[in-house]
Amino acid sequence: MEEGVVTQLLSSHRSGDEQASERLFVMVYDELHGMAHRQLRFRSPGETLNTTGLVHEAFLKMFNRDDWDWKDRAHFFAVTATAMRQILVDYARRVKAEKRGGKAHRTDLHASMISDTDAPVDILDLDDALKQLHEFNPRLSQIVEFRFFGGLSIEETAEVLGLSSRTVDRDWYKAKSFLYLALGGEDA
Repeated sequence: MEEGVVTQLLSSHRSGDEQASERLFVMVYDELHGMAHRQLRFRSPGETLNTTGLVHEAFLKMFNRDDWDWKDRAHFFAVTATAMRQILVDYARRVKAEKRGGKAHRTDLHASMISDTDAPVDILDLDDALKQLHEFNPRLSQIVEFRFFGGLSIEETAEVLGLSSRTVDRDWYKAKSFLYLALGGEDA
């Protein structure tokens, strides 16, 4: 996909072109679908939130705001990653609340996404760990959101944050180490 076209559509929407968001949605749909699929591939059986639903909810959440100011394609996908994470966490909380004292519903992700193990990780536990990471170092938390939830590359993450790729690569390693320990890694 042409990066300049996405940036141009974002600019057009910002300037009041009501149809720019529709054209943007059509243009980025496959990439958004891929992001959502990566995030949902480890969901538990019986969950009702599907890939298409996550894409549509994230897009609506993003375009139903008046305070958005996406600079370019990479920034747009970074914000989308954050929106998808928030939707997944809210979904897990709703499901857990509906259980009313029963066994908590787990939306399992695999730790292999942030470490070298295949142990399942609950999305709410991951959210708590990300909050701890944000308190420790907000930039590390952003890098996890962009890389893990958004599927952005090291280079794209660096572009969004205005950092060098080398710095993002080092910070990604630090963030994964922190989360591994926060989620009960062997050496915790």
